[in-house]
Amino acid sequence: MSMINIGEAARQSGVSAKMLRHYEQIGLIEPATRSDSGYRLYTPAAISTLIFIRHARDLGFSTAQISDLLHLRNDPQRASSEVKSVAEDHLQELHEQQQRLTQMISMLQEMISQCPGGNNPDCAILKKIDSMEAS
Repeated sequence: MSMINIGEAARQSGVSAKMLRHYEQIGLIEPATRSDSGYRLYTPAAISTLIFIRHARDLGFSTAQISDLLHLRNDPQRASSEVKSVAEDHLQELHEQQQRLTQMISMLQEMISQCPGGNNPDCAILKKIDSMEAS
């Protein structure tokens, strides 16, 4: 089995060396083997896991969700319904985020339309932000 150093692992997986160390520290990937001189060495299986993590991050899954997905990925007895449940929960979170973003866009558009711009120090945007209730 060919082992590769952290720089090459980062290149092959598309995950920065800093994130590789972080994922190792929080337990998303197994601790790397160390060379005689103390350098981290990664297996092809670790690279595969890192690519999976990167793809899951690209889809917006949280670290906890990725951990759950990795456990399911590595469990040959898993029920696909468990994987589906993680994905459905995430999709619901994304829909909620989308609603919040839509509300923010609408509010900002309204605030911008109320601000004449120019050299006048009066600013509807700042007034509106000042008057917003804590949520």
